[in-house]
Amino acid sequence: MTQYPTIIPVILSGGAGTRLWPISREGHPKPFMKLHDQQSLIEKTYRRALAIAHNQSVLTITKRDYYFACKDELNHASDHKANGFFLLEPFGRNTAPAIALAALYVAEQFGENALMLVLASDHLIQNQLEFNQAVQDASALAQQGYLVTFGIKPTAPETGFGYIEAGSAIGAGFKVQRFVEKPSLEIAKQYLAAGNYSWNSGMFCFSATSLLTEMVLHAPDIFNVAKECYQATQACKNTELFVEFDADSFSRFNDVSIDYALMEKSERVAMIQATFDWSDIGSWDAVAGLLPADSNGNRLNGDIAVLNVNDCFIHSSSRVIGAIGLEHLIVVDTPDALLIANRAQLQDVKHIVTRLKSDGHEAATTHKTVLRPWGSYTVLEEGERFKIKRLQVNSGCSLSLQMHYHRSEHWVVVSGTAKVVLDDREFLLNTNESTFIPAGHRHRLANPGIMNLVMIEVQSGDYVGEDDIVRFEDTYGRV
Repeated sequence: MTQYPTIIPVILSGGAGTRLWPISREGHPKPFMKLHDQQSLIEKTYRRALAIAHNQSVLTITKRDYYFACKDELNHASDHKANGFFLLEPFGRNTAPAIALAALYVAEQFGENALMLVLASDHLIQNQLEFNQAVQDASALAQQGYLVTFGIKPTAPETGFGYIEAGSAIGAGFKVQRFVEKPSLEIAKQYLAAGNYSWNSGMFCFSATSLLTEMVLHAPDIFNVAKECYQATQACKNTELFVEFDADSFSRFNDVSIDYALMEKSERVAMIQATFDWSDIGSWDAVAGLLPADSNGNRLNGDIAVLNVNDCFIHSSSRVIGAIGLEHLIVVDTPDALLIANRAQLQDVKHIVTRLKSDGHEAATTHKTVLRPWGSYTVLEEGERFKIKRLQVNSGCSLSLQMHYHRSEHWVVVSGTAKVVLDDREFLLNTNESTFIPAGHRHRLANPGIMNLVMIEVQSGDYVGEDDIVRFEDTYGRV
């Protein structure tokens, strides 16, 4: 078995992936999308990372809102409980601040010479052996003090990626001559013909000390705020599983990528040209390409019947779809939103999301089913002064002790057993039993059983928005 130096995989998980709406949304972004094999992109990333780290330490940088989902995906990916730790951002500030803070953490916890393998949470790489070899080659250069990036050999004149121009050979890689922004089609064709340009994958390998040293030289503004934020964070109460960065100092970061802030300026940048397969799954065409095509070039996922349909991708989450006489379309159906797009205009899906957000549509950011650390809820129906939900509370889990000012709730147990706290009372509800929670009263719902608890919740009142909640106690640190 190949022996590696101390390598800490650092998973960046923060983007919304608006080009993959309506499945990818702010509340459940692209890394958590289930592919046709029922594994999410971030679970696949964790599996690759754990193979490098020998199923030990993996560091994830993500938003506070995504912490529990990331933690669940890491547990799914590990044969046994992995040593995962999470750095939680109060809001997004791009990759340069995130990587600088991660380097400070890695240097403190694992030593300045520990290597960081920085990976995006939403890339698809299916050849583990070739990935392992690329990491081994990158780590050899990283130990010499280089900031190593992974280039992908282009297969087409792609205008949606940045490019890296390779210079002289060094070790198993090349010195980086320059980074190039997303080019025009004509320029992309020239890069493809030249043969010494690679797509910029956004994956990196370097030691913590090399990264921080180069930041002092070329990105001192990011480095100084990172030190201030890290020190302020250490003074706060954190846990054995995660650190929440101090929001006040974090807000002073510029929103800038690691490429702009450092890689384009440093003279210590090298590139490994990867031989493994790679996709950033940046559009529905990329998702479609993961499925086999029928004799007419269609790729179908779900309960779908087609007649005289050619070169289409059709996805159904639940309903039966019938399609007749269609060509060159992408159809993605979810319980609350439907996308129909010409395959030639898939990059414009993000503009639809922008328009929906400006119009105040919840479907732009959240699904009907919303994951929570205790389980999930699904909005079945809502209207003026009422909302009906289906709640699933996982075994041994509980909601927070909470109160609502503007709504009352009626709970009906569909299956399982519920433990209810209402003010100073505590009681059990079995299947087909119910209770009423008046507005303004403290209450809590828990599942003491070994099976999932399923309930129907009927809310009524002047306001039934999700933000009408006051938490007093919470198992998951959300008070």
